[in-house]
Amino acid sequence: MRPPRARYFNTTGPCDPRRHYMLPPTQRIPQARVLIDMDRYFVLHAPRQTGKTTTLDALASELTVEGDTAALMFSCERAKSAGDDYAAAEEIVLKSLRQAAEWAEWPEELLPPDTWPQAPAGTRFGSALTEWCSRCPRRVVLFLDEIDALQGNSMVSILSQLRDGHNARPGGRPFPASVVLCGLRDVRDYKVASGGEPDRSNPASPFNIVTESLRLGDFSADEIAELYGRHTQETGQEFTKDAVDRVFELTQGQPWLVNAVAHEITFKMGVTGAITAGQVEEAKERLIRARATHLDALVTRLHEPRVERVIEPIVAGTWPGTDTSFDDDVSYVHDLGLIRGTRDLEIANPIYREVLLRVLGDRTERFVKADPRSFVLPDGRFDLPRLLQEFVVFWREHGEVLIQQEGYHEAACQIILMAFLHRLVNGGGQLDREYAAGTKRLDVLIRWPHTSPDGERLLQREAMELKVWRTGKDDPLPDGLTQLDGYLDRLTLTTGVLVIFDRRPEAPPWKERGTFEQATTPSGRQVTVLRG
Repeated sequence: MRPPRARYFNTTGPCDPRRHYMLPPTQRIPQARVLIDMDRYFVLHAPRQTGKTTTLDALASELTVEGDTAALMFSCERAKSAGDDYAAAEEIVLKSLRQAAEWAEWPEELLPPDTWPQAPAGTRFGSALTEWCSRCPRRVVLFLDEIDALQGNSMVSILSQLRDGHNARPGGRPFPASVVLCGLRDVRDYKVASGGEPDRSNPASPFNIVTESLRLGDFSADEIAELYGRHTQETGQEFTKDAVDRVFELTQGQPWLVNAVAHEITFKMGVTGAITAGQVEEAKERLIRARATHLDALVTRLHEPRVERVIEPIVAGTWPGTDTSFDDDVSYVHDLGLIRGTRDLEIANPIYREVLLRVLGDRTERFVKADPRSFVLPDGRFDLPRLLQEFVVFWREHGEVLIQQEGYHEAACQIILMAFLHRLVNGGGQLDREYAAGTKRLDVLIRWPHTSPDGERLLQREAMELKVWRTGKDDPLPDGLTQLDGYLDRLTLTTGVLVIFDRRPEAPPWKERGTFEQATTPSGRQVTVLRG
């Protein structure tokens, strides 16, 4: 008998419990079962690579095994090619439905009819569901995965037929007892597409659960420990508590990242002993450098106008717009998984935060010609004063051109300095970046490990704060010193650097920018101020 294959952390496609480490999927959405038992139609949405398909497939199997429900999950993804051709979309969706039912290996009496009833285009999907439900001895529950793939008139047609069937059920029309639309988007988008008003309490749409649609959440710290514990149980290899804590800190529980970090360590890096926080850090860096598929998919979104409109004020630290359309953009970017919430605008996790700035700074990095090794002092420490001097030279030569070329115009200064730092620090050290909308600053911590002459392992830490002097505003120096004081206090550092970029029309000529001065923070710390 062939021995079972060792399980591993999955980073591609749905999880299979026979092959992959995973948590019980249906526990992640207990509300869904309640709504299905109430015969509700609703939306389950979450960013890509969070486990939607895995969770829904498990829930469909669980419902069907219980004996009174035929629950089927199928994908609408292939219907994307139909575009506005709703007749073609109907045909593709119905083929996907039948294929999924055949793959489920159900008994004959549960399967859809071999031939769908004849009906005019625009009514075929609803007529087919009615025919199936009239024959099936069980209540039918449908999970329409990748519903976002439907485009334009095709989306309107499918959702309108579902709405009509839902509303005709009280009159005796056989139709699915519960329908779950699964995709990236929140409920209001489907309401508009199916002919309803965007207001969340609007009863004209069947995809209304009073206040909001369900969102599949990220893992908690305990769930990460539980998932990694499965690996320990099977292999004996332990993730130390510091390692698990660091994974949660870096990923904030984003499921793909949690699995990807573990896969990088256990498979690609080939670590054999207990897994440490340092190895988690190395795995994070390898994932970012490799720009794995999931990260690359997020990156491609950054220059979409509605994404840029939300991300730019986060990087720049400015206050975003307050109009209704901006709120829609925030919901969209949240649904993509790029930001943590819709009120306090912050990037979803430190890994995304780092990837975002690296990608936006790619163009700048190509201009940086200095040798990173030349910034290492004889005693192994990093030469921050020299880096600042070199940045002044770089800023005077390239700053004006790079600001004009940068797509994220309001955040251009922050992006350029971050790219410069990354190019020269990241080979031997690490950068931690903190930024959020409305803070009017970007905080940076340089961490540089080195060894003392007597062999002691040391960590040099240098803190910087970036601010921008904008048109019509006062000199940000006083606020900057206060904010830097708080940042240094949190880091227990005695000194730091405040960088102030002047974006006013009356700013000095470019060849005169880049002056240094010493200043004292409110608590008495001596800090360096660079005006760029």
